[in-house]
Amino acid sequence: MGAAKTSVRRRRRAVPWLVLGLWIAVLAIASPFASKLGDVQRDRAVDYLPASADSTQVAKIQERLPGGEATEMVVVYHRDGGLTAADKATAADQIEAIAGAHTLTGDPAAVPSRDGTTLMYPVASTEPGTDEKARDVLVNDVRDLAQGGDGLSVEVGGPGALATDAGEVYNSLDGPLLYTTVAVVALLLIIIYRSPFLWLVPLVVAGIADFLSMGVAYGLNQWFGTSVSGQSSGIMTILVFGAGTDYALLLVARYREELRRIERPYDAMVTALRGCGPAVLASSGTVAAGLLCLLAADLNSSRGMGPLGTVGVLCALVAMLTLLPALLVLLGRRVFWPLVPRYGSTPKVRRSLFSAMGSSAGRRPLTVLAGGAVLLGALALGTLNLPGNLKQEDSFTSKPDAVAAMETLAAAYPEQGTQPISVITPTDRADAALADIRDTGGVDSAERGRSGDGWTEISVLAASAPQSPGETRTIEELRDRLDGSYVGGASAEQLDLKDTNARDRLVVVPIVLLSVLLILAALLRSIVAPLLLVGAVVAVWGAALGIGGLVFGPVFGFEGTDPGLGLLSFVFLVALGVDYGIFLMHRMREESLNGAEPAAAALTALRTTGGVIASAGLVLAATFAVLTSMPLVQLVELGFVIAVGVLLDTFLVRTYLVTSASVALRRKVWWPGRLSREPERPVPPREPEPVAASTH
Repeated sequence: MGAAKTSVRRRRRAVPWLVLGLWIAVLAIASPFASKLGDVQRDRAVDYLPASADSTQVAKIQERLPGGEATEMVVVYHRDGGLTAADKATAADQIEAIAGAHTLTGDPAAVPSRDGTTLMYPVASTEPGTDEKARDVLVNDVRDLAQGGDGLSVEVGGPGALATDAGEVYNSLDGPLLYTTVAVVALLLIIIYRSPFLWLVPLVVAGIADFLSMGVAYGLNQWFGTSVSGQSSGIMTILVFGAGTDYALLLVARYREELRRIERPYDAMVTALRGCGPAVLASSGTVAAGLLCLLAADLNSSRGMGPLGTVGVLCALVAMLTLLPALLVLLGRRVFWPLVPRYGSTPKVRRSLFSAMGSSAGRRPLTVLAGGAVLLGALALGTLNLPGNLKQEDSFTSKPDAVAAMETLAAAYPEQGTQPISVITPTDRADAALADIRDTGGVDSAERGRSGDGWTEISVLAASAPQSPGETRTIEELRDRLDGSYVGGASAEQLDLKDTNARDRLVVVPIVLLSVLLILAALLRSIVAPLLLVGAVVAVWGAALGIGGLVFGPVFGFEGTDPGLGLLSFVFLVALGVDYGIFLMHRMREESLNGAEPAAAALTALRTTGGVIASAGLVLAATFAVLTSMPLVQLVELGFVIAVGVLLDTFLVRTYLVTSASVALRRKVWWPGRLSREPERPVPPREPEPVAASTH
């Protein structure tokens, strides 16, 4: 018998080392692929555009025309008091130098403004094709050749220059985003655990999970063509650290609890995994399912974000349920120093904040529920104050050169189009299409361009300013008149983004709600409880968007709202909010199965999980808040809404509203499951476990 026990102990000691060895092998395999993720990251317009939109078809066909995709720029010369003859001569010389250094499509012609202060030269080249690095070289070379001075300002704008500036911003996100996220998570873990060592373990594991997710994301791109953009890869990193740290908090809290009852760390960890593993698996599965619903979106950027976000969550899950337990077991109890959970000890009993909150919710559940609903409804009214759709020039928190050029053009040519509209038409109907375009109201000029592969390109200038209502009407009229042709260009792309996001909301939102409800119903064996949780997170989403409406314009000074904000914030808040609901309701169901009365089960669940949920909510909110430090308005808006929504969900909805509703509904919350019926023989409720700070 003694030999058998010794053999079992040896096998148990070997398991953590085996897990560690497997992870080393996995990382060695993933390393070559993870390092290549940046090589397949694409931030061209076509990588964000709707898959079926006119503007997307234009971009794809332009790639097949002679010379490939054209990089379009506008070189803008401006002097406040009016351009001099010397200024015009300088401009002509510089444009000639640009034409001599690069192969341009046509001869650039000067377009003077009516007030004589500005001169613009539309410049286009097919040299870079679809190569983003070559495009950046071209744009920067044009900027080097076009120089001002002595009161003459020279700016390079247009779609090509804007794409270069946006690409530089996205390329600069990876390092600062990762470092800031790691710093924020590290600080919060140190505060939560109050240990000089413990915080480092989940942080290192999250970093390893992030590295693995990069390798898997690269594989998805190579095998299935999944698009990888700066936005989607950044969100993936946020999810790895945010969701992964949440799972670590829940596991470590349960492991600490078991170490007081079980002598050997290995056995304590096995018990902890059995206790919290189902909730973690269910919550991560719900998040993954919600994110995968984005595959139903028509917008390329949204559809690509679904698989990458899912990869981030699942890599975090696998790491936190395998590598983290192995490291904690190998490090033993000493990793908790100075608050080491001794075998046989009991935690210091003290009245927690969540105990007090639960008591207040239990005394007047209907009053608390009504008050919370009114508050969330009032906050949601702020959505009426959301600014209109975000324009290209308003997408940056700091103004790049391309945006400055667009602003100069808008001021100097207030009633004239300065951004070409691209029309792609079958070559055999090109002459008729050109005549129809010139007869269209709102068109200032139209010129025939390249032909190839059965298609002809026509460049159109509208009589109205870019992205103005007049130009929008012109684009829509062109699309109505030109059968078999496609109308694209920068302004048409923004129009398609807005329309497609509206379509995607109608399609994706019901799919997300249905999938989450089905998963919750299967997990909780109830219909009422899932409806309660989903209704709560939808209310949180509305309130968070409303708070955004109150601050985006008046406080942040944003001129518009990203068209995709509503859909993306909904998917993330519903998936992640239900995540915490699972932790709470799973414990509530466990208490009910042990015989606790409904009210006691709800309050005990809040007391025992409140600390973990609060810590997890703070970490997740902080990781998404990192996006508010990024230089792109759409990322700032998304990070702000999700962070605010997570905090509302953590400290108002989970603690007060869901608990109050559960107390008020009593056993009906589990309808139609067996827990909704009174037991034949009442079982005395289990004494609630004394809870200190659950996460340290």
